Amino acid sequence: MPEDSLTARVGKLDALRGRGIDPYPHIYEPTHRVPELVADNRDDLDVKVAGRIMASRKMGKVTFLDIVDKQARIQVLLRSDELGPVYDTLSLLDLGDFIGIEGVTFRTKTGQYSVKAKGLHVLAKSLQPLPDKWSGLKDPETRYSQRSLDLIANPEVAQVFIKRANAIKAMRQALDSRGYTEVEIPLLQPVYGGASAKPFITHVNDLDRDYFLSISPEIYLKRLVVGGLDVYTITKNFRNEGIDKTHNPEFTMMECYKAYEDYKGMMKLTEEMIAFMAMQVNGSTSLAYQGTQIELSPPWKRLPMLYGVEEATGLKADSMSEGQLKDAMKSRPDLVIPDYEVLTKGKIIIELFDKYVAPTLVQPIFVTDHPIESTPLCKPHRDNPELIERFEPYIAGVEIGNAYTELNDPILQRKLFEDQIRREGADNPYLKLDEQFLRALEHGMPPTGGLGIGVDRVVMLLANQPTLKDVLFFPMTKAAIR
Repeated sequence: MPEDSLTARVGKLDALRGRGIDPYPHIYEPTHRVPELVADNRDDLDVKVAGRIMASRKMGKVTFLDIVDKQARIQVLLRSDELGPVYDTLSLLDLGDFIGIEGVTFRTKTGQYSVKAKGLHVLAKSLQPLPDKWSGLKDPETRYSQRSLDLIANPEVAQVFIKRANAIKAMRQALDSRGYTEVEIPLLQPVYGGASAKPFITHVNDLDRDYFLSISPEIYLKRLVVGGLDVYTITKNFRNEGIDKTHNPEFTMMECYKAYEDYKGMMKLTEEMIAFMAMQVNGSTSLAYQGTQIELSPPWKRLPMLYGVEEATGLKADSMSEGQLKDAMKSRPDLVIPDYEVLTKGKIIIELFDKYVAPTLVQPIFVTDHPIESTPLCKPHRDNPELIERFEPYIAGVEIGNAYTELNDPILQRKLFEDQIRREGADNPYLKLDEQFLRALEHGMPPTGGLGIGVDRVVMLLANQPTLKDVLFFPMTKAAIR
């Protein structure tokens, strides 16, 4: 901010202290917070309220202030003949300062609910000016990196994060009511796993070894299922990859695991839980997302991945060998999949789906039965050994989760891990066998269904926000490091 503005505010700070006023007192005890008082809306109440000065209008020896507390605003009337020498303190206050007011509620001639001040207390002197009254705080990068100013200048932003809090509360309620136990997993892990992603690495000095920030809670949660618990966690994951409208290197994930269940049971849980969250957050299972009306009521449609690819491209990949699929791709210049010649059949199917099917999935839908190459942690499909019992829920073209009938055969699990290391180890030196997990499986894990939901992406939908950055208080941005 301009040096003269800072100098002026510091001068007022010194002047307050010169009058014996502490500009940063330890406590102030309101009788009402502003939202409660506005909701009460009764006249002739003796009140103590507090808030940030957001507007000031002086008319001779009368001043009107608007103060804001928790995104609610109320007008305060201060009169020189009522306050005496205290009224002169107003000359040392600026927009952005916090004050406490003792007074009585009343209505002005225009009917505006207000507080007539009998006392004034300075609670915090602001040394930085608020964003410009008219242009506000508009630059997205500045808004994300200076979220405190964003919340002051754009009060509607707070409503997004209130929806986020309510969505997570509803998610917990849905899982708690079904008998899941909420648990915590370590975010620093000696072996990383549970997903395919580039990890963040740190060093634990006392052990003199590298650890990984968690890319997924899956492995630890399955170990707890072995121990006899149906579990869930709402936790941070860290993936050292791209940043775009649906990706942030640090994000929030819910994962849950239930014994004696499969991926069909996880579908039922997903559609019921998301619909319940929508009702709790917005009061309806119908929502408008970026101009498109979406209905979240169960049941959601099911779409096997192979059928989706066939509908979009005409390729009947399920009846083709890998060579036949590659020959078909060669004859179809309209299907652009980079390096398909070196991909397996399953990887080609996944690439075709991601490019030509996923963006078209607007209404809620479960994409089921993925190629076996997509993960080593899922049970092979009971009807087709080339597939696995996996689904991903899509809404508005965005994948919001992932679920399996969990692999619980310890011998097969070890083999699939070893195959993955042979296949990908040259490009990913961090891949290692998780012997603790494998040993847990060898003690026996019951048939289990597992589900992961991207909390941030669901909140995007429920709050009608176009990018993940709008539902994270402090997303990762270039401006954040300046």
